[in-house]
Amino acid sequence: MLGWELSHDTREGHVTVRLTEVEAYAGEADPASHASRGRTLRTEVMFGPPRRLYVYFSYGMHWCANIVVGVDGEASAVLLRAGRVVEGMELARARRPPGTSERSLARGPACLTQALGIGKSHNGADLCGESPLTLTPGEPVSAISSGPRVGVSLAAEAPWRFWITGDETVSAYKRSPRAPA
Repeated sequence: MLGWELSHDTREGHVTVRLTEVEAYAGEADPASHASRGRTLRTEVMFGPPRRLYVYFSYGMHWCANIVVGVDGEASAVLLRAGRVVEGMELARARRPPGTSERSLARGPACLTQALGIGKSHNGADLCGESPLTLTPGEPVSAISSGPRVGVSLAAEAPWRFWITGDETVSAYKRSPRAPA
Protein backbone atom coordinates (compact mmCIF):
# COMPACT_ATOMS: atom_id res chain seq x y z
CA MET A 1 0.00 0.00 0.00
CA LEU A 2 2.99 2.31 0.47
CA GLY A 3 3.36 4.51 -2.57
CA TRP A 4 -0.27 4.00 -3.56
CA GLU A 5 -2.41 7.10 -4.07
CA LEU A 6 -5.66 7.91 -2.29
CA SER A 7 -7.76 10.52 -4.09
CA HIS A 8 -10.90 12.34 -3.05
CA ASP A 9 -13.16 14.30 -5.38
CA THR A 10 -15.50 16.76 -3.66
CA ARG A 11 -17.51 19.84 -4.62
CA GLU A 12 -14.53 21.85 -3.38
CA GLY A 13 -12.10 20.08 -5.71
CA HIS A 14 -9.70 17.16 -5.94
CA VAL A 15 -6.89 16.08 -3.58
CA THR A 16 -4.54 13.11 -4.00
CA VAL A 17 -2.17 11.87 -1.30
CA ARG A 18 0.65 9.36 -1.90
CA LEU A 19 0.73 7.05 1.13
CA THR A 20 4.08 7.18 2.93
CA GLU A 21 3.26 5.55 6.29
CA VAL A 22 0.73 2.92 7.38
CA GLU A 23 0.06 0.67 10.38
CA ALA A 24 -1.42 -2.85 10.26
CA TYR A 25 -4.07 -4.24 12.61
CA ALA A 26 -4.88 -7.97 12.56
CA GLY A 27 -8.52 -8.07 13.60
CA GLU A 28 -9.89 -9.89 16.62
CA ALA A 29 -6.56 -11.62 17.39
CA ASP A 30 -4.78 -8.26 17.71
CA PRO A 31 -5.35 -6.65 21.14
CA ALA A 32 -4.52 -3.20 19.69
CA SER A 33 -7.23 -3.50 17.01
CA HIS A 34 -10.63 -1.87 17.41
CA ALA A 35 -12.01 -5.28 16.39
CA SER A 36 -10.36 -7.12 19.31
CA ARG A 37 -13.67 -7.21 21.19
CA GLY A 38 -15.63 -8.49 18.21
CA ARG A 39 -18.25 -6.91 15.98
CA THR A 40 -19.86 -3.72 17.18
CA LEU A 41 -21.77 -0.99 15.41
CA ARG A 42 -18.52 1.02 15.33
CA THR A 43 -16.36 -1.79 13.92
CA GLU A 44 -18.83 -3.44 11.52
CA VAL A 45 -17.06 -2.00 8.45
CA MET A 46 -13.76 -3.59 9.55
CA PHE A 47 -15.24 -7.06 9.10
CA GLY A 48 -15.41 -6.59 5.35
CA PRO A 49 -15.61 -6.69 2.54
CA PRO A 50 -12.06 -5.46 1.86
CA ARG A 51 -11.15 -2.23 0.06
CA ARG A 52 -13.57 -0.22 2.19
CA LEU A 53 -12.70 2.76 4.32
CA TYR A 54 -13.14 2.39 8.09
CA VAL A 55 -13.41 5.91 9.53
CA TYR A 56 -13.54 6.58 13.27
CA PHE A 57 -13.39 9.53 15.65
CA SER A 58 -10.21 9.59 17.76
CA TYR A 59 -9.76 11.25 21.14
CA GLY A 60 -13.05 13.10 20.62
CA MET A 61 -11.26 15.46 18.22
CA HIS A 62 -10.15 13.96 14.90
CA TRP A 63 -11.23 11.57 12.17
CA CYS A 64 -8.84 8.75 11.26
CA ALA A 65 -9.12 6.30 8.37
CA ASN A 66 -8.17 2.66 7.79
CA ILE A 67 -8.44 0.55 4.67
CA VAL A 68 -10.05 -2.82 5.31
CA VAL A 69 -7.83 -5.60 3.94
CA GLY A 70 -7.63 -9.37 3.98
CA VAL A 71 -10.41 -11.91 4.02
CA ASP A 72 -14.03 -10.82 4.38
CA GLY A 73 -15.08 -11.38 8.00
CA GLU A 74 -11.61 -11.16 9.61
CA ALA A 75 -11.56 -7.42 10.40
CA SER A 76 -7.98 -6.73 9.32
CA ALA A 77 -7.27 -3.10 8.50
CA VAL A 78 -4.44 -0.72 7.70
CA LEU A 79 -4.38 2.69 9.39
CA LEU A 80 -3.38 5.50 7.04
CA ARG A 81 -0.73 7.32 9.08
CA ALA A 82 0.87 9.78 6.65
CA GLY A 83 1.18 10.83 3.05
CA ARG A 84 2.48 13.39 0.61
CA VAL A 85 -0.02 15.65 -1.15
CA VAL A 86 0.64 15.20 -4.88
CA GLU A 87 -2.48 16.87 -6.30
CA GLY A 88 -4.77 19.56 -4.91
CA MET A 89 -2.14 21.28 -2.78
CA GLU A 90 -4.17 24.51 -2.40
CA LEU A 91 -7.31 22.69 -1.24
CA ALA A 92 -5.33 20.46 1.15
CA ARG A 93 -3.64 23.58 2.54
CA ALA A 94 -7.03 25.31 3.01
CA ARG A 95 -8.24 22.35 5.10
CA ARG A 96 -5.26 22.55 7.47
CA PRO A 97 -4.26 25.30 9.92
CA PRO A 98 -2.57 28.39 8.44
CA GLY A 99 1.20 28.05 8.21
CA THR A 100 1.22 24.23 8.01
CA SER A 101 4.30 23.19 6.05
CA GLU A 102 3.93 21.17 2.85
CA ARG A 103 5.57 18.16 4.51
CA SER A 104 3.09 18.30 7.41
CA LEU A 105 -0.14 18.70 5.42
CA ALA A 106 -0.89 14.95 5.64
CA ARG A 107 1.67 13.93 8.30
CA GLY A 108 -0.20 11.94 10.94
CA PRO A 109 -3.54 10.10 10.71
CA ALA A 110 -5.77 13.07 11.59
CA CYS A 111 -3.81 15.44 9.36
CA LEU A 112 -4.13 13.03 6.43
CA THR A 113 -7.92 12.80 6.77
CA GLN A 114 -8.18 16.59 7.12
CA ALA A 115 -6.10 17.19 3.99
CA LEU A 116 -8.26 14.75 2.04
CA GLY A 117 -11.56 15.99 3.50
CA ILE A 118 -12.47 12.58 4.95
CA GLY A 119 -15.04 12.36 7.75
CA LYS A 120 -17.80 10.22 9.24
CA SER A 121 -19.86 10.13 6.03
CA HIS A 122 -17.01 8.25 4.30
CA ASN A 123 -17.13 5.27 6.66
CA GLY A 124 -17.69 2.18 4.48
CA ALA A 125 -16.78 3.91 1.19
CA ASP A 126 -15.71 1.41 -1.49
CA LEU A 127 -12.28 2.58 -2.69
CA CYS A 128 -12.49 0.53 -5.89
CA GLY A 129 -16.13 1.19 -6.81
CA GLU A 130 -18.49 4.08 -7.42
CA SER A 131 -17.13 6.43 -4.78
CA PRO A 132 -15.56 9.88 -4.72
CA LEU A 133 -12.65 8.18 -2.91
CA THR A 134 -10.30 6.00 -4.96
CA LEU A 135 -7.14 4.03 -4.20
CA THR A 136 -4.76 3.43 -7.11
CA PRO A 137 -1.23 2.04 -7.48
CA GLY A 138 1.43 4.72 -7.50
CA GLU A 139 5.13 4.83 -8.17
CA PRO A 140 7.09 1.88 -6.73
CA VAL A 141 8.96 2.69 -3.52
CA SER A 142 12.69 2.11 -3.25
CA ALA A 143 12.95 1.12 0.43
CA ILE A 144 10.51 0.31 3.23
CA SER A 145 11.19 0.43 6.97
CA SER A 146 9.16 -1.09 9.79
CA GLY A 147 8.87 -0.67 13.52
CA PRO A 148 6.44 -0.62 16.44
CA ARG A 149 3.03 0.98 16.09
CA VAL A 150 2.51 4.49 17.41
CA GLY A 151 0.56 5.23 20.58
CA VAL A 152 -0.82 1.74 21.28
CA SER A 153 -0.62 0.30 24.77
CA LEU A 154 -1.39 -3.33 23.87
CA ALA A 155 0.85 -5.33 21.51
CA ALA A 156 3.01 -2.21 21.54
CA GLU A 157 6.14 -3.96 20.24
CA ALA A 158 4.52 -5.51 17.15
CA PRO A 159 6.58 -4.19 14.20
CA TRP A 160 3.49 -3.44 12.13
CA ARG A 161 4.14 0.20 11.30
CA PHE A 162 5.58 0.58 7.80
CA TRP A 163 6.96 3.67 6.09
CA ILE A 164 8.89 4.76 3.05
CA THR A 165 12.47 4.97 4.28
CA GLY A 166 13.75 8.53 4.47
CA ASP A 167 10.49 10.21 3.45
CA GLU A 168 10.10 13.54 5.26
CA THR A 169 6.31 13.19 5.56
CA VAL A 170 6.55 10.17 7.88
CA SER A 171 5.32 10.97 11.39
CA ALA A 172 7.55 10.76 14.44
CA TYR A 173 7.40 7.58 16.55
CA LYS A 174 5.67 8.08 19.90
CA ARG A 175 5.42 5.18 22.31
CA SER A 176 2.23 5.09 24.36
CA PRO A 177 2.87 6.07 27.99
CA ARG A 178 0.50 3.18 28.88
CA ALA A 179 2.58 0.56 27.03
CA PRO A 180 4.33 -1.96 29.30
CA ALA A 181 8.00 -1.23 29.87
